[in-house]
Formats: sequence, structure tokens, C-alpha cells
Amino acid sequence: MPLMPGAEPFEQLLPAEGAKVGVLLCHGFSGSPASMRPWAQHLADAGFSVTVPRLPGHGTRWQDMNLTRWTDWYAEVERALLRLAQHCDRVAVAGMSMGGSLAIRLTEQYAGSGPKSLGDAFIGTILVNPALATERKDAPLLPIAQRFIPAFPGIANDIAKPGVDEVAYTKLPLKAAYSLQQLWKIARTDLPTVTTPVLLYQSRTDHIVEAVSSKILLEGIRSNDVTHRILSRSYHVATLDYDAEFIYDDSVRWLRERAAAPVGAASADGAPDHVERAS
Repeated sequence: MPLMPGAEPFEQLLPAEGAKVGVLLCHGFSGSPASMRPWAQHLADAGFSVTVPRLPGHGTRWQDMNLTRWTDWYAEVERALLRLAQHCDRVAVAGMSMGGSLAIRLTEQYAGSGPKSLGDAFIGTILVNPALATERKDAPLLPIAQRFIPAFPGIANDIAKPGVDEVAYTKLPLKAAYSLQQLWKIARTDLPTVTTPVLLYQSRTDHIVEAVSSKILLEGIRSNDVTHRILSRSYHVATLDYDAEFIYDDSVRWLRERAAAPVGAASADGAPDHVERAS
């Protein structure tokens, strides 16, 4: 199927010579790389190698998503991470919404003591309104509903800033949504394996992902380097909203600090070090 305008993947890699840091950005459920592209370009301009894959079933038509499952989306970001790790000396992963779920799962598998650990090459994880659960009243009906109903109304463009389009579907594909719930369960189970640095951006007002997801994340991980930023001016798609420039600049500073830290300095048990509010 032809791609929706703006849904193309993004990749910009530095030349192979010299030390470098690569960042993988993962977009959200029913969305596209368009939601991450300005952030990706900012990181690239700051000297990072960056890749934003288009997840299978995304960026074409919503029916295509119902032909995919979370394992397909994960396989795509996993391939992207491994390609980046071959090109770069050190890597970080970042994700928004479901992209955050995928970034968490990558962290569980490839950071710290994970079964496929990249060791000290993995410097940290950046999350924007990551999804790990839902409090929607109709959520318990999803296992049955997805057998008979192809889609619900969409969840696109939860953005406070007017005139912004994340290039996402207007429908919520139910078979794919049911599969996402299965990813959440697996990711929640392995949260205690996360001991590497985490930077969490959480919108105070989010009409898509409830605050319970960030609560589960912060209570489950065991890193002693956790920074939690509260975004007061943005809705769910904060990477395109009023706090976007703050996210871009702040993440660059955070990545540079972690990349410069002594090897193994931030891989220990602990609790979130502080919570900050972005004005």
C-alpha cells in the first residue's frame, strides 16, 4: 500500500569514523515516524546518529494494522537497534506511547543484565508518555470485541497545539490493540530488570495514556538514575506539542551526560532521583 504523506521512516547516520552515539526513536500505536521526525532531526543536528523505523502496518491504512501483532513491531525496532549498535559505539532507545512500550522491552532485553545485553554500549532509555496499562472501562471487553469488530474510533492527534498533525489513523484497529495489551503484560513483568538510566516525560494532561502507566514504570524499574519530567503544556503527543522544544534540548543534554559518564556508573539499584516540571 502507498504510504501516507509524512509517514516515511527517518535515518541519518554519522560517518563510520570516530566515537559516536546512536539513538533509536520508536513511534506510537496507529501513528507514524512523523510524530518523531522533528525530534530525530534535532538529535541528528546535535551530532547523534538517529533512526526512526516505520512499524509494520503503520502509515498506510488502518486495516493493515490488524494484520500485524506486537511481535512484528518489536522485530522491526529490534532490527533497527542492532543495526545502530553495529554502526555506533554506544546507543540509546526512545519511544512515545506504544513506542515507549517497545523501548521498555528493548531495554529489558538489551541493557544491563538483559539476556541479549549490549553491556556498556547501552547508555539509557527516553520515554514520552509510555503505555503499560489502561484504565478504560471497555478494556476488559477487548478480547471478545476484537473477534467481531474491526476498529473503534481513533486516538490520533491528542495535541494541545493547534494545526499539528501526527499522521496517524482515524481508526483504532482492535486486533492490533489486543496484541498491544499482550506486550504490556510482558513488559510489566520484566521491569525489575531495568537498571540503566531512564528519562521519563509525562504530560500532566493526557487523553490517551493514563498516569497509571508512568506509575507502574517508576515503581517497577530498579535504576538509580531516573529523571521524571512533568510536562504542563502538552497532551499525549508531546513530541509535536508546546513542550517539544524542551524535550528536544533536554534529551540532548541528558544523552551527552550519560554518554560521558564513567562506564557502569549508573547501573545500580535505587529509586527515581527527582521529579521536575517543564514550564
